[in-house]
Amino acid sequence: MGFWISMLIVNLIIPLTMIGFGRHYTKSSPKKINMVFGYRTTMSMKNKETWEFAHRHCGKVWLVVGLILLPISCVAMLFALGKDVNYIAIYICVVIGVQLVLLISSTIPTSVALNKTFDKNGNRI
Repeated sequence: MGFWISMLIVNLIIPLTMIGFGRHYTKSSPKKINMVFGYRTTMSMKNKETWEFAHRHCGKVWLVVGLILLPISCVAMLFALGKDVNYIAIYICVVIGVQLVLLISSTIPTSVALNKTFDKNGNRI
């Protein structure tokens, strides 16, 4: 049971991180455009306006996806309750893999929004 609880906690890291950064990014973006922290794409780093737009948009997407993933991830772990350690370990890897795919693919709407809102030089259309 202890292993299951620890894997439940690990399972919730990605949704909680998405919710936390989503809330933060909807309110503010990192102050300086940088290569270390934040939503970093060629388009989002064109200028301050694209940087802030990308973070606001990505923050909204991550917040929604994180809020959807959180209860689904909790319910998914119920299917591993009472199983042996090997089953739980493999199962949690699959669940986290799905979460990572959703985390990464959730950046696509932000890229699309950037390209619809700004030209290739970062000027608002």
